[in-house]
Amino acid sequence: MFFERPDAGETAVLVHVDFQDEKEREDPGEFLELVRSAGAEPATLLTGSRHRPDPRTFVGSGKVEELREAMAAHGAELVIFNHALSPSQERNLERTLKCRVLDRTGLILDIFAQRARTHEGKLQVELAQLEYMSTRLVRGWTHLERQKGGIGLRGPGETQLETDRRLLRARIKAIHKRLDKVRSQRSQNRRARSRAEIPSVSLVGYTNAGKSTLFNALTESKVYAADQLFATLDPTLRRLEVEDVGPVVLADTVGFIRHLPHKLVEAFRATLQEAAEASLLVHVIDAADPDRDLNVTQVEAVLDEIGALEVPMLKVMNKIDLLDSAPRIERDGEGRPEVVWLSARDGQGLELLGQALSERLAGDVIDVQLTLTHEQGRLRAGLHELGAVREEAFDDEGHTRLEVRLPRRDFLQLMARLGERADDYLPRELQERPVWEG
Repeated sequence: MFFERPDAGETAVLVHVDFQDEKEREDPGEFLELVRSAGAEPATLLTGSRHRPDPRTFVGSGKVEELREAMAAHGAELVIFNHALSPSQERNLERTLKCRVLDRTGLILDIFAQRARTHEGKLQVELAQLEYMSTRLVRGWTHLERQKGGIGLRGPGETQLETDRRLLRARIKAIHKRLDKVRSQRSQNRRARSRAEIPSVSLVGYTNAGKSTLFNALTESKVYAADQLFATLDPTLRRLEVEDVGPVVLADTVGFIRHLPHKLVEAFRATLQEAAEASLLVHVIDAADPDRDLNVTQVEAVLDEIGALEVPMLKVMNKIDLLDSAPRIERDGEGRPEVVWLSARDGQGLELLGQALSERLAGDVIDVQLTLTHEQGRLRAGLHELGAVREEAFDDEGHTRLEVRLPRRDFLQLMARLGERADDYLPRELQERPVWEG
């Protein structure tokens, strides 16, 4: 590491301060969940209230002494703050308490480092950690003010701090280059899906809202899902068949959280871009959470930061099994599905979500009866290939009567491939309707 610090322990004393400014307030309950998710054992939670943070130690001399006593009483070797500390505040506290001090941002980064599984995820976490660490290098080294001289090494020299900064900048630059390649590859994949006209749906929401459980229920996958914060870190894509739409790409993304560090949003931009360029966002909300409205606001703030707030959205109120509520669909003034109430864990309401996805993605669907002659066998075969034929019968003259239902774009593509005019087969009321474009 870049600091000379005592070895960190797992037993931690937690610090939470209430401020008058609502924007600065954090949730102590969520803080405890974060600490447990990181693998630390909370010994005690010290609380207090202030008008503004102390510039030197954030909490003031009296609370620092209380901290020292709590550490001695519980044998703790780690102090975690539910707030963002400045580099100087962190160093002053470590010097006074003689232990490792971690702030909220560092805690979230530690959880991310534990959960990253893919090469891309590890690169993104490392980038966020290095950029966070770069502000904490000042006076981090208390030895070797200058590199050792000697024969062949004499000269103006370079301080150890300058060396660390130079190495840090080089590593950050290298990671940026590799992540640019990842972004380019993801962009090519999205363009390929767009050319194939395959809609994409991204699951977004507050951490621990049940996105991965819902993802597994819809796709019969085995993505890691647990009742803990940031259980999912690496994005997962699966194919999902939606009625009247066909194949859809479903993406499970990292959860959001209150005051998500800006550096994390920047580092995970390649991952979050899946949400920004999706055909539809499915915002999964923990319906049983008393702070659900505040969580929705926080998610929308992050979506706005990555340019995804304008993407069409379907809200899913999850965990209705905890509310004794029934599955249902709420619609807007135009009759479009707006909110689906379900339980991903118990499977209640999943068919309603499938119906809502179909309505939101299919757009313009053709439901028509066709009469085909023997010479039009290629059209009949094409409709069967698309899975559009609902019923089929033959009359005495050898004609084939088909009841078909399929997205208009699929019908137009088939007509173009066969060199036919679509309007020759459609009733007048269906001829003037525009093609769905996403």
